[in-house]
Amino acid sequence: MSKAKGARAERELQHMFHKNNFGVVRVAGSGSATIPAPDLLVGNGSRVLAIECKSLKKDKKYITKEQVKELKEFAKRFGAEAWLGIRFDNKGWYFLKHEDFKKSEKSFIMSLDLARKKGLSFEELIK
Repeated sequence: MSKAKGARAERELQHMFHKNNFGVVRVAGSGSATIPAPDLLVGNGSRVLAIECKSLKKDKKYITKEQVKELKEFAKRFGAEAWLGIRFDNKGWYFLKHEDFKKSEKSFIMSLDLARKKGLSFEELIK
C-alpha cells in the first residue's frame, strides 16, 4: 500500500468516526515512529479504540507480528481496545481483533474471506 493510499484510508475512517460523534485523532507517521502508536485513537466517553489501519487492493495481505505486538502494547498502556481496521477496495471496512487472524511464522494473514467471517462492519463496531 502506498503511503498516500494509506493516509487517504486513515482520513476516510477518521471522518466516519467524527460523523458518528466520536472524538478521533490521526497519528500521522505512526508506522515510522520509534514509539508504538496506532493510526487512529478514537473515543466517545465510554469506549476508547486504538486502530491500526490497512487498505488492500487485493483480497489478502500480511501484517507483521511486531506491528500487532506494538498495537496491543499501546492499547494496554492507554486503556484502549486494540483493533485492526481493514479497508478492501470496493468492499468497505472491516474490524478485527488480532486473535481473529490466521498466523504464519512471521506474520498474521488478513483476507477478505476472514474479514467477512469474523470481522465487524463499521456500524457493528460503533454500537
